[in-house]
Amino acid sequence: MDDFTELSVRRRRLMGAKLHLFYDPPLHLVRGDGVWLFDAAGRRYLDAYNNVPHVGHCHPRVVEAIARQAGQLNTNTRYLFAQTVDYAEALLALLPRGFEVCAFVNSGSEAVDLAWRMAKAFTGRQGAIVMEDAYHGWTEAVDALSPISAPDRPLAPHVRTLPAPGTVNSGAADAARAIASLAEAGLGPAAFIVDPSFCTNGILDAPDGYLADVFAAVRAAGGLCIADEVQAGFGRPGSHFWGFATHDVVPDIVTMGKPIGNGHPLGVVVTRREIMDAFMDSTSFFSTFGGNNVACAAGLAVLEVLQRERLQENAATVGAELKAGLIGLMERHAVVGAVRGKGLLLGVELVRDCGSREPATAETRRLMHLMRDAGVLVGNEGRHGNVLKLRPPMVFGREHAALLLDALDRALARL
Repeated sequence: MDDFTELSVRRRRLMGAKLHLFYDPPLHLVRGDGVWLFDAAGRRYLDAYNNVPHVGHCHPRVVEAIARQAGQLNTNTRYLFAQTVDYAEALLALLPRGFEVCAFVNSGSEAVDLAWRMAKAFTGRQGAIVMEDAYHGWTEAVDALSPISAPDRPLAPHVRTLPAPGTVNSGAADAARAIASLAEAGLGPAAFIVDPSFCTNGILDAPDGYLADVFAAVRAAGGLCIADEVQAGFGRPGSHFWGFATHDVVPDIVTMGKPIGNGHPLGVVVTRREIMDAFMDSTSFFSTFGGNNVACAAGLAVLEVLQRERLQENAATVGAELKAGLIGLMERHAVVGAVRGKGLLLGVELVRDCGSREPATAETRRLMHLMRDAGVLVGNEGRHGNVLKLRPPMVFGREHAALLLDALDRALARL
């Protein structure tokens, strides 16, 4: 048995045979550097998918900050130290007026879980509104707010969904129907939770005013609005630092995770003081590892790199060129039905027929493997898994976009 097969067997035995892997056969990765990943045989792959290493795999500034702080102190926030306070100040400076306080956890899932508890405590309500096919995390409470995790499972009694936004703004009507349905069950909305990039819906471009209308309806019914910025935030849209800002709305609570520590576990909830106070009056809250010294050192380093290397500007420039190139491929390959998204978060919808728009699910899966074989890693998204998901580290440059487009052109020709 070779080393690769032995490792696969050990993983299945120790972690369960059904735990998902991206490829068949899977990749055995051993090193990362910027936009590149390297397997055990030394082959490199262009990473056009992973947003966890937001400023690039193993960015030396982030690595140095983690190592330095780990060599000095790493403990919980029941002691006074500067790193957490410095990071909270830096985050709040990037948000609109009105955001005043931060709560630290370890992941996006934990952040959404905490935000949901805050919303219930502040409003005294129990109902939730999310997008159909939404994903917000893995805790028991948040899994109920993540219908795409089990599409055939009935919604929890306290959850209502909004249909994916189309080309016409139906936000007010969709929200009104969800609120009325909750009322029929004796529930009021505590919160509407949304990923402003609509990633799991297929990386959709919502019509102008859509989120503003939903926010207005939810607030009129007594609920709060929560923006889950795990995928859309931290400069990825290019035009704005936050995904919610691309819709010209301001939420009541913002949740963050995944990319903000460049792979080091870190999650944050940011909100108004009155919301935090209402929550803390209803319960006690403490996260042993949330906001620890090393995590906040990593978070501060990410913000520093974003600014120093002008990565939001890079997302705008490279993202626009990449999107234009993808639209060019749509004109040459009939299987490409649409190109959507902003900055360095783009979706390429594959269809079997442009008229019926039948999802090309199997073709998308094959395309991912063809791209892997060509040395480029991409993902897929959407209810039918037929949207190619491009979400690379923010250091993705023009030369990398050109490599991706060339590989995609050749792979599409082979479908």
